[in-house]
Amino acid sequence: MRVDVVTIFPAFFDVLEVSLVGKARGSGLLDVRVHDLRDHTRDRHRTVDDTPYGGGAGMVMKPEPWGEAIDAIVADASAAPIFVFPSPAGEVFTQATARELATAEHLVFGCGRYEGIDERVFTYAASLGRVRMISLGDYVLNGGEVASMAMIEAIARLIPGMVGNPASLVEESHEDGLLEYPSFTKPASWRGMDVPDVLLSGHHGRVAQWRHAQRVERTRERRPDLLPSTD
Repeated sequence: MRVDVVTIFPAFFDVLEVSLVGKARGSGLLDVRVHDLRDHTRDRHRTVDDTPYGGGAGMVMKPEPWGEAIDAIVADASAAPIFVFPSPAGEVFTQATARELATAEHLVFGCGRYEGIDERVFTYAASLGRVRMISLGDYVLNGGEVASMAMIEAIARLIPGMVGNPASLVEESHEDGLLEYPSFTKPASWRGMDVPDVLLSGHHGRVAQWRHAQRVERTRERRPDLLPSTD
């Protein structure tokens, strides 16, 4: 998978060199390219924003740098990309969204700042590929970088070969609508707290039943909205 990121803070994405994402980049599973939006400006101040038409607080990111950045990426692409713009006005990002985007050949993340990006940029991008406006949740961040990082990690770990043991992905939170069961490791007793006896029993059927019950109970307690309605 190829992932392009357009941002005014390219150093923010240096962290992609570490952990599983870094290993995936090194092995060729993931091709991540980070672009500085200011490289597509034409004035000596490298200006990427201006005052909004109609008045109002804050600044809006100018369309010209975005258009040139998008053109450069698309000119080097082998297929029409999916453009992902993090936005509090977008659809909510879920595990299902991550699974869907993990099948894409090429993703382009556009990290907005200030009061957002000129709306015409989204219209132009839609003429070159599919546009997704996506929100991490019902809150506002200073820019799209944090949201893009979270989405890239959630998507990348679903690419075949990314995670060493694919079975570990099956029972994770949100994979089937339930939260993940609690996990334990050695020692069996620690600071007066013991591992549940069923996990020490060696009885795989009982362990599976206990884990499922724990998932249902944890979901009921923490995220009842995920459970089917009883009405």
